[in-house]
Amino acid sequence: MDQKRTKRKHVSMVGIEAMNVFAGTACIDVSKLARHRNLDMTRFDNLLMKEKSVALPYEDPITFAVNAARPIVDALSPAEKDRIEMVITCTESAFDFGKSMSTYCHDLLGLNRNCRLFEIKNACYSGVAGLQMAVNFVLSQTSPGGKVLVIATDVSRFMVEEGGEALSADWSFAEPSGGSGAVAMLVSDRPHVFQIDPGANGYYGYEVMDTCRPSADGDAGDTDLSLLSYLNCCENAFLEYRKRVEGAHFGDSFGYIAYHTPFGGMVKGAHRNMMRKLVKAKPADIEVDFQRRVTPGLIHCQRVGNIMGATAAMSLLSTIDNGDFETPQRIGVFSYGSGCCSEFFSGVAMQAGQARLRALDVKGHLDSRHELSMDDYDRLLEKSRDLRFGTRNMVPDAGFVPQARERLRRPTLFLKQIKEFHREYEWIS
Repeated sequence: MDQKRTKRKHVSMVGIEAMNVFAGTACIDVSKLARHRNLDMTRFDNLLMKEKSVALPYEDPITFAVNAARPIVDALSPAEKDRIEMVITCTESAFDFGKSMSTYCHDLLGLNRNCRLFEIKNACYSGVAGLQMAVNFVLSQTSPGGKVLVIATDVSRFMVEEGGEALSADWSFAEPSGGSGAVAMLVSDRPHVFQIDPGANGYYGYEVMDTCRPSADGDAGDTDLSLLSYLNCCENAFLEYRKRVEGAHFGDSFGYIAYHTPFGGMVKGAHRNMMRKLVKAKPADIEVDFQRRVTPGLIHCQRVGNIMGATAAMSLLSTIDNGDFETPQRIGVFSYGSGCCSEFFSGVAMQAGQARLRALDVKGHLDSRHELSMDDYDRLLEKSRDLRFGTRNMVPDAGFVPQARERLRRPTLFLKQIKEFHREYEWIS
């Protein structure tokens, strides 16, 4: 028996060893979309959005997930790879009521079969729920040296439920902000990229019908109620964090703050609310603070859109990628999932971790996406109906917008076909 793997030891260091994002192969300019949909451009500007990723006919939550995780897994030695003992997929875009996407991801990444495989669904909170479960597995030392691969992956849908008082005319603004993508996080006791503060968590949740997916391919929601719930949870999750972390101060304790980002304007409103109530800051000071501590976390989010369960992780990744870490910085992270559950937690990032993250060149990946015309985008929405929840047999149109495949920077996973419900994939260079 390997005593090194069975002997427990006290471990207080835990966090993200490596992380990466995959935001698809195509995007659209959301200002062009807003004009195409005849939206109120004055209100649209308040979204603080630039681009959003869209899923092509041969892309699905699994292709996003595996493409995000593969560079992380490939960088491991065979021995390190075999220490991945849990794969958690976090999504609200599942396509089967029973089978977990984690099984596909585990297989396509060639991981050890002595591994737990499961999925978490909890609206936009799912990614942080998976992260915290991974953190607690590492801290428990039930398997010393074990690693967890957490992959938050989501694809937006825009077929809205008809009728009912729960819907708002403003719900059309979800289309410009709703994106598609995945963030993969390798969690271990070697937190090179982001060292979690153990026990520094404030969570807050209650039942509210702000947004939901009452059918497999439809969204419904009340945007005003969702905003109010987000603001309420942000404040109360931090207040609970402050109870548990002696001396915590919203204005002074964090070099950066990474918010769940449905769209930048919502984050700006939340930060303004927090600074007014908890710091008693004046408007001019709030604006300076927003630009300094929050904007780095918005940069990538503004180019990908709301990727639901992956968005808080995307904001954290963007913060580390774009912030100044000449000296170590504590980052406060806020996650919100409709329905609802929320959490405020923290950790520390350093320059060495930023260098590891930058080596994956997230900006270069985003720059490499093919921008769709509005005609192509409208054709894509029609084709998306071919790939629905519960699809039994189909072969996606591999020739749709071939320019997207021509811009690939590395081998990329795409959906090949669905045969008797089973999804088959292929790597394209």
